[in-house]
Amino acid sequence: MRIVAITTRVVNADMRNWVFVRIETDQPGLYGWGEATLEWKTQAVVGAVNDLAPLLVGRDPRDIEQAVRILKKHSFWRLGVIGMSAVSGIELALWDIFGKWLDQPVWRLLGGKVRDQVKVYTHLGLGDMRAVYETLDAEPLVQRASEVVARGYRALKAVFIPYSHYHAPLVEVDKVGRLMEALRKAVGPEVEIMVDFHGRPASAATALAYIDALAPHRPMFIEEPLPPGETGALAQLAAKSRVPIATGERLVDRPEFDDLFRARAVDIVQPDICHCGGLLEAKKIAAMAEAVSVGVAPHNPLGPIAGAAALHFAVSTPNHLIQEEMVGAVPWYFEVVKGPIRMVDGCWQVPDAPGLGVEVDEAVADRHPYRPEVMHTTNAVLADGTVVDW
Repeated sequence: MRIVAITTRVVNADMRNWVFVRIETDQPGLYGWGEATLEWKTQAVVGAVNDLAPLLVGRDPRDIEQAVRILKKHSFWRLGVIGMSAVSGIELALWDIFGKWLDQPVWRLLGGKVRDQVKVYTHLGLGDMRAVYETLDAEPLVQRASEVVARGYRALKAVFIPYSHYHAPLVEVDKVGRLMEALRKAVGPEVEIMVDFHGRPASAATALAYIDALAPHRPMFIEEPLPPGETGALAQLAAKSRVPIATGERLVDRPEFDDLFRARAVDIVQPDICHCGGLLEAKKIAAMAEAVSVGVAPHNPLGPIAGAAALHFAVSTPNHLIQEEMVGAVPWYFEVVKGPIRMVDGCWQVPDAPGLGVEVDEAVADRHPYRPEVMHTTNAVLADGTVVDW
């Protein structure tokens, strides 16, 4: 069996463009789909896939470990998040091919089933961008959270930490505490709440002030309290925090995750399967985490092929904790990709279709062509004009 072509298809989903990767083989009707979505870097990722494709054309698609080594080693330059997203999309498509060839779901090839269902959480507005990033007052926060719970979710995540710098103003800290209190009262103790800091605090002291305001209302975890790469400061924060700390969505190399684990700086790690190199790399990161008693909750606010990959990962990974999803990001989420995602009582069910179990409806995809994403990041400016983390 040989790879004969690697191509991309871009589908605009408002907040981001989904980048789908398709790999064709010389076996009639045997092809695979992956996803390499990376916000605000769509055309760069498509170019990276095109640049990398010649390295694999003519090779056996079942040699997945070898294929990833070739893409990383024979690229010479370290790939960074753009290149690694391209690698991830290709790698997922290879698994899809392998599973179809064996007539087995990918989770069986990753070690088999370790759970009978997968806990999931979604965002306010079920992933609608304005609901996710602009719900900063108690009344809409409570309303949107209640809507999520009414849809059957038993866990949700909110982003209401203000754009920050090296200081947490008392008025902002108090507001964060009131918002969390209102949210907890609205959904009760049986619904898990996660709060995404989005890397906005620029110091451990700033992050800790907000964590202390949240702690009485028992969030499941707080996410990315500091920007990526601040391992020393994160370790200081972890030693003082009364709330579990999760991070890792913006890390793409295994040594970066190793730094977190060695420093005991994190309770839950969040690799993104579509950025870190694919399923095999995510499994290796999970194994490293398990060795130091760290759980895994992969980052996944992306498209439906990414969701399918996350499902197979979760079914087969012992220290998987909970899975992020955004199936409500656009009303036609389940139209453009027919896939295995099915939720019952707040949990995804184990799929049984071969490969990733996805099929792209290219006619629907054609109705949503590429267009530039909304540059919501430009809102991350303080009142005095200081540019800060989004």
